[in-house]
Amino acid sequence: MAKPPLRIEQLDTVLYNSNLNPMGVPESVTKALKENIKSVIRYPSEYYDALKKSISAYAGCKEDYIVLGNGLSDMLRLYMSLIIPAKALIAVPTATEYENVLSIYGCETDYYELDEEKNYVLDAKDFVSKLDSSYDMVILGNPNNPTSQIINRMDMELIAEVCKELEIFLLIDEMYIEFTEDYESLTSVPLVEEFDNIAVLRSVSKFFAIPGLRLSYSVISNSSHLDMISVTVAPNKISTLTAAACTEMFKDKKYIDESRSQIHTERNLIYSAMNTNKNVKLFKPYANFMLVKLLKEDITAQDVEEFCRTKGIIIRNCSNFHNLDNKYIRFCFMKPKQNDLLVNTILECVGSDN
Repeated sequence: MAKPPLRIEQLDTVLYNSNLNPMGVPESVTKALKENIKSVIRYPSEYYDALKKSISAYAGCKEDYIVLGNGLSDMLRLYMSLIIPAKALIAVPTATEYENVLSIYGCETDYYELDEEKNYVLDAKDFVSKLDSSYDMVILGNPNNPTSQIINRMDMELIAEVCKELEIFLLIDEMYIEFTEDYESLTSVPLVEEFDNIAVLRSVSKFFAIPGLRLSYSVISNSSHLDMISVTVAPNKISTLTAAACTEMFKDKKYIDESRSQIHTERNLIYSAMNTNKNVKLFKPYANFMLVKLLKEDITAQDVEEFCRTKGIIIRNCSNFHNLDNKYIRFCFMKPKQNDLLVNTILECVGSDN
């Protein structure tokens, strides 16, 4: 298809590939940053007890189980260096960061291919049947990126049980869990009390829209691992301002509730608006983004990506995800008027149902 002209002005560009909360930075964060600016004269670790207490109340876990990190990538590397896996299993398509970090540590990676016919939903019973004692680690995203699919608590418990029997460490990435409709019933944090072979990873980058503050945390009950982490991790890893701001942020119920309500509404509206078009296949989303397959033979992900760019819309071309190709795109949900433009632009590009 012919390429449309590129817009000259890009002031209104909307990053639908970033998966950030459209509500932006919480006021609780900006207020705390202003009020605590003089705290930079103090060492950050003085603020960690208050931060862990705030996380504990928010995530529903013991303070002693919380490990602080400098972003999700940092947290992944921490557990790679702790477990030193020789062989790992990941379910694909999934976040490319998992494989990248595993390769850095020289870990052999096997792939469990999720079935498109099952909408990329993980079949837990089939998945555990592929596990054996040769694996040292399993990494699962819940919700998974880019599929936006979830694993329910019962299935995750089954996976944790089999992993424990086989002495496999299970990393559960909950980067997007807060965006789901009923995340309290989905999160694997309660499983930490029962299983000492799992760690639940979280980051504030996406839900709280503050990737620049670089805070992540994990929840783990294994005392040996916690002891090792306490003596190997730098004592002042999180900045003073980040610790002070995020301590207040986790208490910001108004922002949290409004964010989840807005995403829930926009997720349903976008899915309904696009689901009747026969030129696309939608994978029903549970996080704040959706995976779409392009069904028209003469249209590729690059075509849609470039067409959207001319309208100031930046989406994700998923052709570099393992087990996907140039027929898949992903985009997150933003504000209502922006989402109207997004839907209209993509449908204009892929054409009518005829």
